[in-house]
Amino acid sequence: MSNTAPEYTEQDAIVFFDGVCGLCNHTINFLMSRDSRSVLKYAPLQGETAANLVPDTVRHDLNTFVFANRGRLHYRSGAMARILMRIGGAWRILGAMLWLIPWPLRDVGYRIVSSLRYRLFGKRESCRLPTPEERSRFLD
Repeated sequence: MSNTAPEYTEQDAIVFFDGVCGLCNHTINFLMSRDSRSVLKYAPLQGETAANLVPDTVRHDLNTFVFANRGRLHYRSGAMARILMRIGGAWRILGAMLWLIPWPLRDVGYRIVSSLRYRLFGKRESCRLPTPEERSRFLD
């Protein structure tokens, strides 16, 4: 990625994802198409932004979606629930309903899907590169 990445602040809502995972990339495409207010930014766990903001133990566990929101980090199913609530609209309701499920149960489902994701959705050779139109929403 280029050195012209947008700046980020503690107030930014950043979705960290495994840049080579097919399911993760589908999820990013899904979120981008539904985030009509462009409140989310995106960064691969393999990138510089993640190296600066996400603990090494989490960053190297590519089975974990991470959401940085208002200076706090959220992981796995908790991250997904908060991401949905942040994009708003009907997704806020779905995120709140997901949040109501006790986190141990949410995370069991999350871990099952994450353990199968490469087999079901494939793995890319390199991280997803944003299109020129998407570039302002991606961090290195």
